[in-house]
Amino acid sequence: MENKDREVTGFDYLWCALYASAAFAIELLLLAIEGKIGFNTQNLTTAQHIGHWTLITILWIIAGVIIILIGRKTTGHDLWKPSEKKMKGWQYLALAACFLVNIVSKYFEWNGFKVVMEWNSRGPLLFVFQYIYYLAEGFLISLVIVYGQLACEKWFRNDKIPYGGIVLGLTWGLMHIVSKGDVWIGLLSAFAGFLFGAAYVIVNKDYRKALPVITLLFVL
Repeated sequence: MENKDREVTGFDYLWCALYASAAFAIELLLLAIEGKIGFNTQNLTTAQHIGHWTLITILWIIAGVIIILIGRKTTGHDLWKPSEKKMKGWQYLALAACFLVNIVSKYFEWNGFKVVMEWNSRGPLLFVFQYIYYLAEGFLISLVIVYGQLACEKWFRNDKIPYGGIVLGLTWGLMHIVSKGDVWIGLLSAFAGFLFGAAYVIVNKDYRKALPVITLLFVL
């Protein structure tokens, strides 16, 4: 439900999406600090990797919770309110198609299955901590999608287009061009962001369903 004290605008929602996007930069700040205290950030030890992922996971979760509280205060939107719509057969098929496209596109990006390659390269211990870190990143990704979707629906009066995925692609997705130093990876990440946003619309924008779906799409 929207804030009753004043008219809620698309910018109220957009600010929450941008806060979630900005939260990803916490990791860049942490890497800068680690570099200053003598860590080789390009070749962290096992203990340093675990410490880095654990700390950024905690910081991202805190940031996400703060963003949800801000969103509730400024817009009155109840993120956890279930959708009254039931998913239909075509929606389950569309969701399966999202997973298929996602896995295939990542296969070409990674030259193999991402999960298998990371298991082989990291080993069991690092793999577990890295994927806990991925869960926190998936949480922030979902917030960019939700609030980006709400902002654009407010402006354009259309609830069928996956605006949240577009916002995610233009922020988190293209941000990979800078963080990874590769335009192709940035474009693939932008496409993935759009796909995640499409999945959100497909599950009737029910965040309780969307959060695990988006996170699973991200980690696979």
